[in-house]
Amino acid sequence: MPNISRLRRLKKIAELSAPLRLIIFLGALSILWLPLALPIYWLLREDSNLASILTMALLFLELLCCWQIWGRFVYGDRYIYRRYGLVRNRKNIQEFLQGLAIGFWLCLGLFITEALLGWIEVIHPSASLIRIIIEGLFSAVGIALAEELLFRGWLLDELQRDYSKKTCIWVTAIAYAVAHFLKPVAEIIRTAVTFPALVLLGITLVLAKYQYGDRLGVSIGIHAGLVWGYYIVNVGQLIKYNNQVPVWVTGIDGNPISGVMGLLFLSGLAGIIMKHQLWHCICKFE
Repeated sequence: MPNISRLRRLKKIAELSAPLRLIIFLGALSILWLPLALPIYWLLREDSNLASILTMALLFLELLCCWQIWGRFVYGDRYIYRRYGLVRNRKNIQEFLQGLAIGFWLCLGLFITEALLGWIEVIHPSASLIRIIIEGLFSAVGIALAEELLFRGWLLDELQRDYSKKTCIWVTAIAYAVAHFLKPVAEIIRTAVTFPALVLLGITLVLAKYQYGDRLGVSIGIHAGLVWGYYIVNVGQLIKYNNQVPVWVTGIDGNPISGVMGLLFLSGLAGIIMKHQLWHCICKFE
């Protein structure tokens, strides 16, 4: 009986407003994560990079478990990941590969354009480039999977239960940008040009999900492709900026979306996706 009573109380969470549901979920996640994460940070305080990797991996694993429990006992949905858009079928895989190619070539296209304009110099790749390409792919897919499930999966789903599609698009996009700006004030000011680019990227990835039947495959692919392309160029040290234009044009700290050029390329991608959505709606109406 006590167990049944607890389950009933959990189901009542679904009747609360979206902000309260988000607070309850994040609060429960913090209670589970912090007691394990803090000792890791303390034990590995001399290797902050390794500490961050381990704690973020732990956070993602706990998120996967919490989402499953949340869906099962709050909403009575055993297949919550399907609702988030993570569907295991050939179509979603094909859309992932399509998105991966789009994101990858968008990123490389940006660097190629800057090279043609004479703003960067291309450096001959090292012998370790193949290893960097493989490492970059796995890292990019992992990052994209985690962030897309979080923002375009769970968060978007929670908001869609209460709010209009337009509100959900803007809130998830802004939340995505804010999450990447949790850093010292001086850094926020220095890299401020990145914020609108992140908001635009967030909007683009939500629109891509809507365009492809609420499946996450294409959004994960585009996100992973962008990260993969940047990883190869950055870690592989394939380019060198010649400072002919300000860094806010090409990208602060070499980040392609942290400059005006990145914003223009992302605007083009968003425009293409919105045009396809409009065309799809017209065809459906006819």
